[in-house]
Formats: sequence, structure tokens, C-alpha cells
Amino acid sequence: MTTALTVQRTYLTLTVLSTLAASFIWGVNTLFLLDAGLSNTQAFAANAFFTAGQMIFEVPTGIVADVRGRKLSFILGAVTLFVSTILYLYLWNVGAPFWAWAATSAFLGLGFTFFTGATEAWLVDALDYTGYTGPLESVFARAQVAAGASMLVGSVAGGFIAQATNLGVPYIIRAVFLLVTLVVAVLMMHDLGFTPAAKTGPVDEIRTVLRASVDNGWRNRPVRWLMLAAPFTTGVMFYAFYAMQPYLLELYGDPTAYGIAGLAAAIVAGAQIIGGLSVPMMRRVFRFRTQALAVATAVSVGALVFIGLTSSLVVAIGLLVIWGLVFAAAMPMRQAYINGLIESEQRATILSFDALMGSAGGVVAQPALGRAADVWGYSTSYLIAGGIQLLALPFILLAKREKAESDAIGQPDAPADSASG
Repeated sequence: MTTALTVQRTYLTLTVLSTLAASFIWGVNTLFLLDAGLSNTQAFAANAFFTAGQMIFEVPTGIVADVRGRKLSFILGAVTLFVSTILYLYLWNVGAPFWAWAATSAFLGLGFTFFTGATEAWLVDALDYTGYTGPLESVFARAQVAAGASMLVGSVAGGFIAQATNLGVPYIIRAVFLLVTLVVAVLMMHDLGFTPAAKTGPVDEIRTVLRASVDNGWRNRPVRWLMLAAPFTTGVMFYAFYAMQPYLLELYGDPTAYGIAGLAAAIVAGAQIIGGLSVPMMRRVFRFRTQALAVATAVSVGALVFIGLTSSLVVAIGLLVIWGLVFAAAMPMRQAYINGLIESEQRATILSFDALMGSAGGVVAQPALGRAADVWGYSTSYLIAGGIQLLALPFILLAKREKAESDAIGQPDAPADSASG
């Protein structure tokens, strides 16, 4: 008999395996693309195509999860990621042209969208089916810590494995772990408590999603302001993370010290754990969530600017720690703010639309900042990145002026009965 404990163990196992598989290449991905013959502009444009793939396919793959099943969606994600990883290796070996990298990167983005939403929905359905009455927050918190630990192990190991062998080996290891993830999903996942949605057709489903997003998200003024801030924060986040790999090597003075490049992903993984654990402290320091978001954005901008100004590897790593910590600590505040302003019926829809806004920023910012790195260097690109992220601050302050009911930190994080706006 499947119990709530079994469901949680399965969820944590899948989280650990999928994150570990993905993170083996996170510390060396930009170096891998550059080694394949791409310029900085092309490398970050390829990353932009990955983000575009996530943006384009998020809603259609969500329909697959709702109509055909969460387990099937997860399995399709594992298969798609395995195939796209093998394609990456092939393109690297043959020195493929940019268009092939762009297409494969978009295909890779498709794989991750099969995971998005489906895994979390599977967990909630299965826990409800097994009679679980505890707080969901505790389950998600354990998963976040597990994901951070997996990312820490995978990114560091991937960097040093690449240094000891070559840049292709971490991708081979990733493919192996994706196969393990696939087998575990087939054996352990069961769509418990899942009721398929009516098959009204993809066009009707997408139309419904977009209509609900506009009515209950975009027209909800406090939510709209944070959505408008997302392109400037998320777009810069993608670039700052991936550009740190070659930039750290440049500051270190050894372009083959891939273990140093892996530190970037490892630091962000550690920040994910520590930042999440620091949320209770932030709740004691700040009275309003938008206040915490504004301060975190300002600190993040400062960290990016000083990363661009420094010529010291140690200082750059320290600033990267600060940048990662404030970003990780601010995310739960942002989630609590938005979730407190939207009704449960449109929750997934509006959060998906919010993710689309962030991804749209990544599609534009990554190739633009990559071009800046080609022309003026990584240090200048980080100065520009700080300026772009600063543009998010006015929208956060506009959200603060709305005095939304979910803004006060002293209030419960439970969803509001109705949306504000």
C-alpha cells in the first residue's frame, strides 16, 4: 500500500536524481559551448534559445500533464533531456554550426517544461490521495535543500571531472543519470488521486490559460508590477550565472581550470540552501515583503556592478556569494506575495504567465549581454547587467505603493479569498 511517506520519498528521490543529472554540466556549460567554436554572442544566444523553448512549450506541456497524466509528462521530460544531451555531445564532436545549437537548445528547454508543474502536481495529488494532513511547506522545504545539495555535488564534480578528462565527459554522466531517473520514475511514480481534465483540444486549453492569466494576473495591479519586474531580474540572472564560468577562469588566469568554473554553480547551490534557511530571519527584519524585495534587488545590483569592477578572483567569488544569497532569500518572499493575491483556481495559470515574463527577459538579455562580453569584455557586461536589473526596482516600489493585503509579513501566507486590483 502506498503511504504519504512513500510518496514523499519518491518525490525527494526524483528531485535528487533529476537535479544531480542536470547539474553535472551547469559548471561547464558555457565553456563547453565556447570550446565547440561558438563566440560569446553565439553561446549566450544558444542559451536564449533554451529559454525561448521553455517559454514556448510551458503551456502545451502543462496540458499534457493535465490531460494525459503527470507521470507521462515526467517520463517524456526525462527522455527529451536524454536525447538532447546526446545531441549536445554530437554537436560538440562535429563542430556544428550555430543553427544546430539553437535548435537543440530549444529542444532541451522543451524537456525541462515537461517537469515544470507536473512533478509538483503529482506530489500534491498523491499526498491528498494518501490522506496526508501535514503542511506542504515542510515537504517543499526538504526538496529545496535536497535539490541544493544535489546541485552542489553535481556542479563541483562536473567541473573537476571535466578538468581531469575533457568537457564532454560531464554530459555523458548526465545522460547516464537521466536514464536512472527515467527508470525510477517508471517504477515508483503512480498517478494517485489524478483526475484527467476534459479533452477540449489544445487550442481551447491555451486560450483558457491566456484569458485567465490576463483577467486574474495582468489586471491585478500588485501582481502586474512584479510581473513587469521579472524580465529585468530573471533575464540578468541567467546571464550572470552562466557568464561567471568563463569570467572566473579569466580572473584565475588558467582557461583549463574547469574546477574553478564549477565553483560558480556550487556557490549558487549553497546559496539556495542558506538563502532558504534565512527566510525566517528576513521575516523578523522586514515589515513588508516588497520592502525585502526592493532591498534584495538593490544589493543584487550592487554585487553585479562590483563583480564587473573587480580584478580579484577572491573578491568576485565573495560578491557571487552575496548575489546568490540575496536572490535565494528573496524568492520565497516573492512567491508568498504573489500567491496571497491570486485565487486557487487560477494559481498555476498566473504563475506560468509570470514564468513566461521572466523567460522573455532571458531571451533578450542573454544574447545582448553575450555580445557586450564579446565587444567590451566580461567585466563591462556585468556592469551593464547591473544596470538592467536596476530597472526592476521601480516596478517593485510601485507594487509596494499598492499596499496589497499579502505585503505585510505579519499576516499568514495563506492565499487571499479574492484577488486585489
